[in-house]
Amino acid sequence: MKRLFLVRHAKSSWGDPGLDDFERPLSKRGKRNGPEMAQRLAGLSVVPDLIYSSPAKRAKKTAIYMAEGTGYPVSSISYHEGLYLGSVTYHLNLLQKGFKKADTVFLVGHNYTITELAEYLTGTRISNIPTCGVVAIEYSGEKGFSSEPGNGKLLFFDFPKKITPLRGNN
Repeated sequence: MKRLFLVRHAKSSWGDPGLDDFERPLSKRGKRNGPEMAQRLAGLSVVPDLIYSSPAKRAKKTAIYMAEGTGYPVSSISYHEGLYLGSVTYHLNLLQKGFKKADTVFLVGHNYTITELAEYLTGTRISNIPTCGVVAIEYSGEKGFSSEPGNGKLLFFDFPKKITPLRGNN
């Protein structure tokens, strides 16, 4: 079984309008939501084997929160420029490589590509993954991960403002 967790970066700050988009940091809300969502995943006993992230400042910090909250070594996060403005095809190719060596992969990136990717892989209409939202997808069987449309099973879709957040079996 292979599991994919698509994570949209946490809420970013627009406090400095002259700042390049790539350099935008997290807002106060983003700094709260990142650790909160990582705790929710940890409460479900989710531990990644691999974390891929966009190197944009807001995505990078979100990936660090995910790593710290789930027990993944921060120094092992793999940053890829193509996750910043790359296409769904770029993301799929990276995931194909990742799933050759890992069973549980986190991919931290940006909208609209993250939402398009979730919809493509699950065949489920999501419309929009909010900031710091997480879409969990499962692949079972011999083949494991498949980049074919609709082959992934949507396990859950969670986000900070969800009325009933996911809880572990505690």
